[in-house]
Order: sequence, then C-alpha cells, then structure tokens
Amino acid sequence: MIDVALLSVIRRWYFREHISAREIARRTKLSRNTIAKYLENGVVEPRYVRRASPSKLDPFAEQLRTWLADNARQGRKSRRTAKQMHASLQQLGYPGSYGRVCDFARRWRREQQELAQTAGRGAFVPLQFAPGEAFQFDWSEDFAVIGGERTKLQIAHFKLSHSRAFVLRAYPLQTHEMLFDAHNHAFAVLGGVPRRGIYDNMKTAVDRVKPGKARDINARFTALTSHYLFEPQFCSPASGWEKGQIEKNVQDARRRLWFDAPAFASLDALNTWLQERCVALWREVAHPEHSARTIASFWEDERPQLMAVTGLFDGFVEVGKRVTPTCLVHFERNRYSVPATYAHRPVSLRIYADRIVAAAEGQIIAEHARHFDRHHTSGRTIYDWRHYLSVVQRKPGALRNGAPFADLPDGFKRLQATLLKRPGGDREMVEILALVLHHDEQAVLTAVELALESGAPSKPHVLNLLARLLGESPPAPVAAPPGLTLRVEPQANVERYDELRSKRHAA
Repeated sequence: MIDVALLSVIRRWYFREHISAREIARRTKLSRNTIAKYLENGVVEPRYVRRASPSKLDPFAEQLRTWLADNARQGRKSRRTAKQMHASLQQLGYPGSYGRVCDFARRWRREQQELAQTAGRGAFVPLQFAPGEAFQFDWSEDFAVIGGERTKLQIAHFKLSHSRAFVLRAYPLQTHEMLFDAHNHAFAVLGGVPRRGIYDNMKTAVDRVKPGKARDINARFTALTSHYLFEPQFCSPASGWEKGQIEKNVQDARRRLWFDAPAFASLDALNTWLQERCVALWREVAHPEHSARTIASFWEDERPQLMAVTGLFDGFVEVGKRVTPTCLVHFERNRYSVPATYAHRPVSLRIYADRIVAAAEGQIIAEHARHFDRHHTSGRTIYDWRHYLSVVQRKPGALRNGAPFADLPDGFKRLQATLLKRPGGDREMVEILALVLHHDEQAVLTAVELALESGAPSKPHVLNLLARLLGESPPAPVAAPPGLTLRVEPQANVERYDELRSKRHAA
C-alpha cells in the first residue's frame, strides 16, 4: 500500500529531480508498474478505506493529560500514581487496562522533556539559502478596520529564503482551507514554487510531533505538497530560530503595513491592498545581506529557479451533512440552502476559504459565499430562492411569506405584488418564477419588467415577451401525406372581411 507521504516523495523525485522510474522503484522497493500507475494518472492523494481502530482511552485522554500536568506541579510526596489515576478513570467509565494508562503517561512525560530541552537559549549558526531552495511560512494575529469595525485577523506570511521576497494574506481563521488558499495565492505572486517549505508544527499540517524530526503529517497537507512538488520541513518544537526570517517578517510587517493601514470595505479589498503593498516594498527595501540591491532585484534573479505553477490546488475540506426538512445544511452556526430534492438526504460539503460547495452523487448541487459574521450568535441563514421552486410549485401559497423569497429581484417582487391581488395569482407567479429553471434568468427578468411597463402583466404576456427576447423561431411546417394535400391552398386575403362588413352595414 502506498500512502500520501510516499507518493509525494515519488512525484518530487520523478517530476522535479528527474530520477528514473527504475531508480525510484529500487529506492522504494515498489514495482515499476505501481510507480508508473501513480505517475501516469496524476493522483496526488491516494484514498484507501481505513479501518477504524480507536483506543478505549481516547475519550478520557484530555482528562488524563490534565491530571498528569497537575501531578507534575505537585511535590514528590503529593503526586498520584498511575494506578490511582487508572482507578479514577474506571470510576468515570474507562473500560481499558492499567498498562494503556502507563504507556500514555510515559509518552506524555517524554514529550514534556523534549519541550523543556528545546526551550533554552543558546548560540546559533547563520543560515544561507540558494536561489529557489526554500521558503518559510508562519501565521500571525493582527487587526484591521473592515466595514467600519476593528477586526482581528489571521495573517499568512510567506517569504523566499534567498531573495527575501514576502507575501501576506489575511483570513478570519487558521484552518486547513485557509492554509491551502494562502499557498495558492502566494505561489502565484512569488512566481513559482521553491524546493522546500519550512514550517512550525502547526495543527493544520502536523497531526502528531514525534521524537526528533519525525512527524505525522496531515493527509490533506501532504496532498498539497504533492501537488506543488515541494518538500515540507518542520522545525523543532519551540525553536523559532529555525525559521528566523519569517519570524522577523511578522515584526517588520506590523511596522511597515499594519501601523498605518487604512480602513477597508471588505476582506477582499484588504488582501488586494496587502498584495500591492508587499510587491511595492520589494522595490523599496534593501536586501539585508546586500544593502546596495533591493529585494526585487534578488527576486528577479531567483524567479527562474522556481518551479512554475501548472495549476492551483483544489484546497477544500470535506465534511458530511444531512439536509434538514427545510432544505438547509448547518456549518459553523450558519445555515445554507440546497435544492429541495435533497431534503432529508446526506450531502457532502466542500469547505473553501471563501465559499461553501454542496455535492451529492458526484454532482455540484449548490454553492454559496461563506459567511463569518460573529455578531449573529445564532448564526445566519443563506437562501437561494431557486432551491425552493419545486416546493412552491406544489404549495403556491407558501410564496406569500416564504423566507427564501424575501430576496427576490425587484422586478419579480413588483410582479408578485400585482399578481397576488388576483384570484390564482400565487400559482401564476410561481409558474413565472419557474421559467428560470429552463431559461436565462436575466431574460426572464427583462420580460417581466417589460410586462410591468405595459401596465397589464400576466403569465401569457410574459411568455410572449420572453419568446421574442430569446428569438425563438416558429415551428417548422409539417409535410402532409399525399392523400391529405389541399387542392386549393388557402390565401391570406383580408379584403374578404371588408366585403362581409360592407354587406352587414348594407343590410
């Protein structure tokens, strides 16, 4: 079985270092057919059905970790033994063995010792990087005025280790999808991908820190590195000097950018300004090791050594949800609508940095802009009125007070106000709205506005105007069988009607 980490290494060896498939097979002990299969189909994240084997101690791990931390602060004579902790866990319902508790305690103490050893201060060796060799990444927290309100933001920092070219991008949260989006934008601005990326042990990349440099890397983050073909390198815990360039960049950004940053109408406006200011600062700031040259000058030399970006990583996080009877799915206190045909059914939510995409049966069924409004404690409901058309076609009376239809375009609202005054106006309005399922919505809305201007809006009138706007051709003539051919073809002659009128007046 090949995992995501091994596939990432194989792709990097083959596509970036141009190592032959034969040599890769020799190094990995895999067959050349297996190597060729994964290189040819472009897969960056192999998927296998994983057998779930949770430990009985998992539900009690946080409690045991708290007891161990409290125990470490007690005097030697006041400390609880592992056997006493095991007995206390059994009272809480833990069904596992005493040996499992002892193993957990030993691992916890080993991790604490490693953290203590790396926390000291000492001497350091200055680092030097070749062009295109590495970039450094880190998060920081800063504030900006967005929409008239001072907002706390999570800032993603990227910096090329050779040229020191840097990019900043702001997000509401430090989550997987934000991290993926930050990489997509940073590599586009920097002009390519270095061979290595240097990170701290952030939770969105590292599932578990092992002794030394060993790490359990998150599968989706490994898929990102496999897509962009760079090698991730993680610092020792509490060792910020291993990526000192980006640590200093966080401090410099507060002085250069955030100290006098203007107010912004939206987060997108802030990120546009950040990108423009970063690129401008490349031309203004001297390289720290060569004061006669700017960062932009070094970046121009480094850019040819960066690997070109061939495509953006599809950076979403997928979660399963069940649609409510009101055709909504819940995520982060907010509710998003999906088509009514999926009510009571499971769907998959793909969470991006700026949008929510719902999928079912391999098809995209809905897409909404993602909301992060923290002022609505009970969350917000984001509707798409088109998702409810199949419901109101069966229950037209729901159109009058239906919450999803409160945000109809102005032309539809004015038509609704007119039609609801007539008997059967609910159903007629629903049938007009349903036209958007088969025709361009803007064309339907234009036909509705023309019907309103005429002063006599109705469904037949809207259909007539819509047919004219769409330029629908008349139906083709039907070829009659020979036995039904007319001997005398009818002629369009209105003079006969004038004769009838004159005879009537004469009588």
